[in-house]
Amino acid sequence: MGLGGCIILIAVGAILTFATDWDMQGVNLDLVGVIFMIVGLIGVATFSSIARRRRVVVPPATPVIDDPARPHHHTRDGYGDGYGA
Repeated sequence: MGLGGCIILIAVGAILTFATDWDMQGVNLDLVGVIFMIVGLIGVATFSSIARRRRVVVPPATPVIDDPARPHHHTRDGYGDGYGA
């Protein structure tokens, strides 16, 4: 379940808890709404912790040294100068 599904669960739970006054025999809709909101919040927390782990940037193993005495040599492959000319 992605972040959008978690937000939908929170919204549906809030609607069931705060915006409805339906009475169903054997089902407490307020409790169902609270459960939906809790599950949605747990999903958002889990999703954000997984997404945070994916964004870890590892520094390069070897340093990049720019030597001004050696100019950069560019090769022309025929594609970078327009229409293959």
